[in-house]
Amino acid sequence: MLAFDSGTVNRAKSAAPLRHAAGDAALVGRIEARYAAHGLPPLFRLANASCFDDVRQELTRRGYRAERPTLVQIAGVPAMRAVSASPPAGLATAPDPAWAALFLGDEMDTVDGASRVAALSLAPGALYASVREDGHTVAAGAGVFAHGWASVHGMRTAPAWRGRGMAGRILAALADAATARGLARCFLQVEAGNSAAQSLYRRAGFETIWSYAYWRRA
Repeated sequence: MLAFDSGTVNRAKSAAPLRHAAGDAALVGRIEARYAAHGLPPLFRLANASCFDDVRQELTRRGYRAERPTLVQIAGVPAMRAVSASPPAGLATAPDPAWAALFLGDEMDTVDGASRVAALSLAPGALYASVREDGHTVAAGAGVFAHGWASVHGMRTAPAWRGRGMAGRILAALADAATARGLARCFLQVEAGNSAAQSLYRRAGFETIWSYAYWRRA
């Protein structure tokens, strides 16, 4: 699968195998040519599985380096719902300005954040969760529901409100939405270095099933 988006979201502009099976290192050059034809730098997304060893060796030979290791995690929706006993977050069918402002925040590049909001908005039936306190949005997240799965995206909590269960309320709301749609499974992706988020996800029943990294020319 070759994605040719010109934005900043790596998943939307990287080449990725459709299954975890022996990769063909000879395809690397052909993929590079396809990206060059679109005026884009090539970017590869490879699972950390032995079947792709030859591909990784070829990428290394061509000057690529792995970056942004990411964990793919799954959980049962009931376990995700049980992470919070507090009232669940509110849900909306579109991101309002307060949701977007928290998502962008001071810790994310504005262009990157705007690109990610736009990418989320493309998913049919996406829901946007917000926790509001004293008129301010203090936590946010999004859920997408498709192909028998719910998926969690864009989790953010305002710095002053971290450690107070706000993200758990986001997960609870998205779990309720998944249950209403008859879905029992959920997945998310979290960067390997984000230990705080991983701690929350463990409490919500998430387990890593595989991981991947992006490969970009150094």
